[in-house]
Amino acid sequence: MMRVGIIGCGNISDIYLKNLSGVPHMQVTAVADQIPERAQAKAAQYEVKALSVDQLLADATIDMVINLTVPSAHGAVSLAALEAGKHVYGEKPLALTAAEGRRLIDVSQGQGRRIGSAPDTVLGAGIQTARKMIDDGWIGEPVAAAAFMTSHGHENWHPDPEFFYQPGGGPLFDMGPYYLSALFQLMGAVRRVTSIAVQTFAERLIGSAPHRGERITVRTPTHVAGSLEFHTGAVATLITSFDVWHARLPRIEIYGSEATLSVPDPNTFGGPVEIRRFDAREWSSVPLLAGPTENARGLGAVDLAAAVAENRMARADGVIAQHVLEVMEALLVSSQTGRHQDILSRPERPPAMPMHPDALPHR
Repeated sequence: MMRVGIIGCGNISDIYLKNLSGVPHMQVTAVADQIPERAQAKAAQYEVKALSVDQLLADATIDMVINLTVPSAHGAVSLAALEAGKHVYGEKPLALTAAEGRRLIDVSQGQGRRIGSAPDTVLGAGIQTARKMIDDGWIGEPVAAAAFMTSHGHENWHPDPEFFYQPGGGPLFDMGPYYLSALFQLMGAVRRVTSIAVQTFAERLIGSAPHRGERITVRTPTHVAGSLEFHTGAVATLITSFDVWHARLPRIEIYGSEATLSVPDPNTFGGPVEIRRFDAREWSSVPLLAGPTENARGLGAVDLAAAVAENRMARADGVIAQHVLEVMEALLVSSQTGRHQDILSRPERPPAMPMHPDALPHR
């Protein structure tokens, strides 16, 4: 039994508390938040203890901390949890800087503890089915990819949208982890990047309660156009934007030597997977083969607990999140310097999600 404490009781905590409540080998026993009333409300709703952050970290009965704080606190809270002897699973990004992320990896290894990070949507049926199609040779050799995340930001729906426009936010650090983690699952590690990143609007007007009418000072790029070269030799175009009202761009497409693969929204666990071979007149739908299709956030933490017990790499391991963090930071540095940026980390892909061996014929 892995006993879990959650730090951060904001908007996303409900889906974690709901999904983890039925996991046989995990038990959420406590929650904490810098605003005590938030923790008390979640504790009453889900029948767990409400503690201060320091009390939760000092609780020897807690084996794993799930870090759901705002991005600016991710690194410090995860570091404190590791130093307290806990395994850690956190929301994305792993930290605000690649240096901070590397320190978390080093401390986790030094402490003999494991660290994992969202997104775990890449463990859902959509991305895992696309991965099997590529691994089994259905599109030939991947030669290129395109990934687009275009929206007009979060200020018209999120109850507390300011942090999305601060360092550690923006479209790249907020949504980029979904797309970059999916590309890693499908195509492996990135070798180098180049980009142009701009901050289009100086302020954002909040249209959602309870801060409707307030203005946000934007402190991070809101449109990032990047190019990525993978160690395989394949290249990808990545655009993440909070400056687009409407678009008809695909989420992710993988271009192979024999076919094109259409990959679903990596911010979801399911979605349609389609393929069009070089000699086909139409697209063909691919049945989803493994993993959940519903909102299963927390799956990465569940797999991390299993990885501890089985002594294997977690499927949402911290070294993957660190690679993604390094790529995101390098994209911003490339725009500032006007130069390609090499990526130092090169993690191996984790094992795919298990599926029935006859779910899809091999090529």
